[in-house]
Amino acid sequence: MSDANANKGMIRRFLDLPTDSVAKTIFIATTLCLVASMIVSAAAVALRPIQEVNKLKDKQVNILQVAGLFDPSEDVVEAFGAFEPHVLEIATGQFTEEFDATTFDDRAAAGDPELSIALADDPASIGRQAKFVTVYLLRNADGSLDKVVLPIHGYGLWSTLYGFIAIEENGNDIFGLQFYQHGETPGLGAEVDNPRWKSLWSGKKLADDAGALQISVTKTAPAAGADHHIDALAGATLTTVGVHNLVRFWMGEAGYGPFLTNLKAGEF
Repeated sequence: MSDANANKGMIRRFLDLPTDSVAKTIFIATTLCLVASMIVSAAAVALRPIQEVNKLKDKQVNILQVAGLFDPSEDVVEAFGAFEPHVLEIATGQFTEEFDATTFDDRAAAGDPELSIALADDPASIGRQAKFVTVYLLRNADGSLDKVVLPIHGYGLWSTLYGFIAIEENGNDIFGLQFYQHGETPGLGAEVDNPRWKSLWSGKKLADDAGALQISVTKTAPAAGADHHIDALAGATLTTVGVHNLVRFWMGEAGYGPFLTNLKAGEF
């Protein structure tokens, strides 16, 4: 090393290197990566509250839609105020005061070993089932029950479908069903979003007069009859099977069966 270079500091010697030197190239690339990552992280932190608000609003819109109350001209939060959220203990079919219904996270509970159970019999392919879920009651002006909105989910062909089903106050008649999140094939399984197909659910019955669960989503109507049958999605056999399985699971004894029995008894 020359005497002139020896007298220079480390930074000065670095700056004197050629622009295309290996050291400068690595330094600039590393610096750009660090700056970019800090900007992305800062943006993610800053936008998280907005994302959470939009996520909650989307959930409320879907609940309003499945209950037939959504009006684009009305404020979503104000319209959603018509619902009573309650945390339901699935095993007993009764509401619990153990959690705050306005903040309880059903999906987080499903992954919490303390708040969920592993399923041995798992037709909906969900792995674990939360012991508690948030359900929504809608009442008439006189305080009588109009309908309830229940969260449902299960695996289709490519993804877990998350949605809601609205049940009339008699605990048996379906008012509507829709999914708000899934990754099914566009034009095939994604036809679960088709308004025409969703309209097929309105007026269908979960169980027969004897109380046996009969609801089905199949290509041909079962012996129970058309009152309990929804036509399969054309060209989407596995998604159809997934919807059939998840609806029967959640409407059965392992799901909302105890709650629906209490509903029929007029407990709410």
